[in-house]
Amino acid sequence: MTRRTDPEAGRSALATWATAPETATRSVLAPAVRHTLETFAQEYPGGAVELRVPPHAAVQAITGSRHTRGTPPAVVETDALTWLSLVSGDLAWADALTDGRVRASGERSDLTELLPLPGARRTVRTARASTTEIVTENPTEEGTR
Repeated sequence: MTRRTDPEAGRSALATWATAPETATRSVLAPAVRHTLETFAQEYPGGAVELRVPPHAAVQAITGSRHTRGTPPAVVETDALTWLSLVSGDLAWADALTDGRVRASGERSDLTELLPLPGARRTVRTARASTTEIVTENPTEEGTR
């Protein structure tokens, strides 16, 4: 698989999302999603499952039968916030399925054992720890009012 997203830009976008997921814009979500999808496809190469996170990207991954046209035998589709929550470990696969935040069909579409991605999880934890340190070092002055 050829990477199309600069890994550093992807990690930076993922770290930005991690510190303020509720305010992340498309300019943050798109490279974070592309980076993590590309990483997933590198770690689990193949073409048995198509992972879709519209409108940002789609990749084929996981060993097994490969399709060349039409709908693949297995598809996983979700939104950007759910995908980033899954790869970072903020959301469990089973919970995302139960809540209807992920649509998964076909053989090999259960990603329980493949998520979270260690690199993405580390990036998110590091970003959040850095934010916590900054807040701790510079507490607000609410208590002095």
